[in-house]
Amino acid sequence: MLGILVQLLISWLIIWLFEKGNLGFLGFYPTKKRLIGFAIFFIVTALCCSSDFFMRMLFAKQQWELNPKLTVNLILTGVWWNIKSVLFEELIFRGVLFYVLIKKTGHTKAIIISAIAFGIYHWFSQGSFGNPVQMAITFVITGTMGLVYAYGYSKTFSLYIPIAIHLGWNVTSSVVFSQGNIGNQLFTPVQPVPEVQVSYFIFFCITFIPLLSAILINFFMIKKMRQELTPHPRSRHNQ
Repeated sequence: MLGILVQLLISWLIIWLFEKGNLGFLGFYPTKKRLIGFAIFFIVTALCCSSDFFMRMLFAKQQWELNPKLTVNLILTGVWWNIKSVLFEELIFRGVLFYVLIKKTGHTKAIIISAIAFGIYHWFSQGSFGNPVQMAITFVITGTMGLVYAYGYSKTFSLYIPIAIHLGWNVTSSVVFSQGNIGNQLFTPVQPVPEVQVSYFIFFCITFIPLLSAILINFFMIKKMRQELTPHPRSRHNQ
């Protein structure tokens, strides 16, 4: 949490030094439109992510069970960890530097630069640096998701949409289905995991459809939204 506060302070200093503005360009003010948008994008992304696990249950006969050690505190801790993680990344890659990039280079170039940086960042955060194959996979997946996150901010000039998509995927994967580095959460895979042979088509569906659906559905949903004007950081109406 301290890291996020430091990020906000640095963001405020940068925007104040260069444009004598405030943090309104982040679009944090909770309007009805933003809250509804957050809920819709969160739910859609969570459903896309869940399809991965549903297909594993259907085709690979894998099962999940309610965590016998489940507590309210365990879930709250897991959700809070994800919130902090997502906010940290969004403030870095879709925060003040991205806002400045949009103003200096335009939307398209800024989105591409942000996505490339996001993909490279995950080489280190996911420990794939040094393994060329894993680096390529990590870059394509996280870089493509980074394109969607950046597009969401550039279209709305608010972090609500990228945070909703980012959080919807991460919470569903790590908290609901216990996939990640925070341990067992709501549901845990039944052990031993069955060894089931599936066709290449089914393997493709399980591996790629959840992510592709999240990328494409969110992209077209964002595309249909009205393009917001670039906010002036001095204006209180952009918050």
